[in-house]
Amino acid sequence: MNWLKNFVRPKIRALVRKADVPDNLWQKCSACEQMIFHRELSANLFVCTHCRHHFRMSAKDRLKMMFDGDGYQTIELPETLDDPLKFRDQKRYGDRLKEARSKTGTDDAILVAHGKIGGISAVIAAFDFRFMGGSMGVAVGEGLISAARLAVLQDSPLIVFPSSGGARMQEGILALMQMPRTTIAVQEVREAGLPYIVVLTDPTTGGVSASFAMLGDISIAEPGAIIGFAGSRVIENTIHETLPEGFQRSEYLLDHGMIDMVVPRHELRDTLIRVLDLLRNRNPAGDVVALSKADAAAEAAAEAATEAAADTAAKAATDAHGNPATEH
Repeated sequence: MNWLKNFVRPKIRALVRKADVPDNLWQKCSACEQMIFHRELSANLFVCTHCRHHFRMSAKDRLKMMFDGDGYQTIELPETLDDPLKFRDQKRYGDRLKEARSKTGTDDAILVAHGKIGGISAVIAAFDFRFMGGSMGVAVGEGLISAARLAVLQDSPLIVFPSSGGARMQEGILALMQMPRTTIAVQEVREAGLPYIVVLTDPTTGGVSASFAMLGDISIAEPGAIIGFAGSRVIENTIHETLPEGFQRSEYLLDHGMIDMVVPRHELRDTLIRVLDLLRNRNPAGDVVALSKADAAAEAAAEAATEAAADTAAKAATDAHGNPATEH
């Protein structure tokens, strides 16, 4: 009987057994609860084909979507201590980092890359919510600072795609220190006269929204994104009031003047190209017109001289009593 159990039965089971099907081939939309095939969802930029709900995207997919073709390069970010506080809750912080890195294939919750968008050089910093909720620790702060300095070095606009639950609690005060550090990095970009654009995605909350995420020269948001500091339940429990419908959603913020525009994902790249085209002042040939400091100073001096000449002419046209001068 052994040959029946050890040889015949495994052969029969192999013939009739169903092939193992991966459990990630279909994704359920959290808005309309429709099932969407993963290839169809990816081809549609992770937007539900039934209700237009915007799924969260990985940082790698963001970069691939925004840059021209594959002509972009990610930069290596500065190394930081993995567990500076030796933090442990239900599990060690170091173990959480290992799990997140295995899941996402990235070292931390941010990727920084440079390339061209519509032919315009740009630097992009994109968050990945899958990496511990996109939380901002020392590594993320260093990533933002590196992105800002690269933008200044390359004389390129800086575009940031935040998707974060806030500061990373496992790094304590070190995580909170990244708020002023990233704010100063943004200021360096502004002092260099470069555009700083923020595309707010779902979710943008906590210390991220309280620092660099709300400092954009132009603030764009994806439809339905949650944007705010504290969660709605925390606010309701604090003020003991029912919040308005759609509170902290991108459309609500647009209606109340907190952001500049809400742009669907399919239109986002073209919108950014138009915005960069205007801010970088490209000529009809497509070249960026960038004045040097000397040229800018010369232009300012010429304008001042023109205004002074106009004032002199106006004074010459009036007599000492302020009456119009007449010819004799």
